[in-house]
Amino acid sequence: MTNNKHLLAWIEEMKALVNPKEVVWIDGSEEQLDALRRQAVEDGEIIKLNQEKLPGCYLHRTAINDVARVEHRTFICTERQEDAGPTNNWMSPDEAYAKLRKIFNGSMKDRTMYIIPYSMGPIGSPFSKIGIELTDSIYVVLNMAIMTRMGKAVLEVLGDSNDFVRGLHSKCELDEENRYICHFPEDNAIWSCNSGYGGNVLLGKKCFALRIASYLGRKEGWMAEHMLILGIENPQGEIKYIAAAFPSACGKTNLAMLIPPEIYKKKGYKVWCVGDDIAWMRVGKDGRLWACNPENGFFGVAPGTNEKSNPNALASTRKNTIFTNVVHNLDDNTVWWEGLDKNPPKNALNWKGEKWDPDSGEKGAHPNSRFTAPAKNCPCISSEFDNPEGVPISAIVFGGRRAKTAPLVYQSFDWQHGVFVGSIMASETTAAATGQVGVVRRDPMAMLPFCGYNMGDYFTHWLEMGQVLGDKAPKIFHVNWFRTDEEGRFIWPGFGENLRVLEWIINRCEGKSDAVETPIGYLPKAESINIEGIDISPDTVSQLLEVDKGLWTQEVEDIKEFYEKIGSTLPQELKDELQALIKRLN
Repeated sequence: MTNNKHLLAWIEEMKALVNPKEVVWIDGSEEQLDALRRQAVEDGEIIKLNQEKLPGCYLHRTAINDVARVEHRTFICTERQEDAGPTNNWMSPDEAYAKLRKIFNGSMKDRTMYIIPYSMGPIGSPFSKIGIELTDSIYVVLNMAIMTRMGKAVLEVLGDSNDFVRGLHSKCELDEENRYICHFPEDNAIWSCNSGYGGNVLLGKKCFALRIASYLGRKEGWMAEHMLILGIENPQGEIKYIAAAFPSACGKTNLAMLIPPEIYKKKGYKVWCVGDDIAWMRVGKDGRLWACNPENGFFGVAPGTNEKSNPNALASTRKNTIFTNVVHNLDDNTVWWEGLDKNPPKNALNWKGEKWDPDSGEKGAHPNSRFTAPAKNCPCISSEFDNPEGVPISAIVFGGRRAKTAPLVYQSFDWQHGVFVGSIMASETTAAATGQVGVVRRDPMAMLPFCGYNMGDYFTHWLEMGQVLGDKAPKIFHVNWFRTDEEGRFIWPGFGENLRVLEWIINRCEGKSDAVETPIGYLPKAESINIEGIDISPDTVSQLLEVDKGLWTQEVEDIKEFYEKIGSTLPQELKDELQALIKRLN
């Protein structure tokens, strides 16, 4: 399929290591993918679902010890430890390669090696980057077919170039003790072994699109961010684009696929999803920041996705989708998960493939069970989704889950202050996440587990991008949908109503709305948030916008502690911003 000598030499080297029984190039054709699906069904790797109710859909179960990303087994392997920084696990490349070669040695001897050429971003776009993943898993091939653009056309664009990310994956023995996901940013390489689960083995996803890409972005002057991209169309037909970063459990996918409230719909507002998880951003010819979603599908968490919480996400899963670790309804050969509806199937197998009784009190679907769905399935997918030039970003939004500290929305004073706001981003743990409720976890720009290099250098890169963009830089905001009253109930209705806050954000970008200066940033006046048609009073909005100086003074101590962990690479500008915040609070 190619005469690229760099690629062919690397494949030969990897073949000598893993010793596959046979080798298959993935050309991206529907015929080949269909044959692989049939083979995977015969081998029991996937189960074909009811093709009338769920056309093109399949169910897969991972090993019981292999159900989520393994952060403690994920390494950044750079020559110098300080280049990986204090927030990443580090191993030297020599040590990592030596350890992994032993594990990979002969790992495919009775298996087929599949060669997947794939493009992150539209094939041939100036945004896009090419990867090659070698894997012994048909499940990986079928997921990559949904999550990326792949096949022959990618090799044509690659030509003779040596500029591609080299990904090696083998299920090996699925041994937890020898499970490693290692990134070699200086070699443009990713090696993953002993896992068969999504985020650890779909190497285009977090591994390439964030960890390797963030490193490349710094080197090449662009940004790879853990952000959704959405477009808001006003009644005049103008669309403004927002990129937004949230830690997990903060409603990122729901916001990406937001459905406008009735009063906005009637006026003609529409919301378009460009991406739900990752944004690659570059300075365009016009000096503005443009963003592209490098992915081609959604790898979403199934539990809690339903007709009310996210009808667009649910609609996306209705055809050509792979479900992982959900309940198998044997009566009609469909799937179910907690939070889908109130009617769990009576005759069903749980995510482990065991007979399951919904009255047993045990969950049927794994809490991290997933769907891999083509982005094109989404009813609100943007017409710009495949635009090789991306979309221009007006605002960058950070957010977290805070019961009391952060107001509903505020705007940073300028780009540098906005980088500070992103760097101190935090969420409070919920009961679902850990035993302790309300513990503050810092997750700067929602990138803590995904930054492929030193976090302090990453902040510096953000500051440098601001200098390049100058007065064309997007405005930066922070939102918090999760403020609670004394009884612990959420005050703001959330979901589609969040458009009311996004409207203020867009108005601010266009200089159309007033704001009040506070110690933490610019806040809307209560009357600037449109509450027409919802059961919430202006007094409640004022409460949502309060800045409690006492709580922020406590927050400062926590920020200092976090900044100390970053150490000597923390930019002076952010230290100055912290001092300025302290001064304003006093």
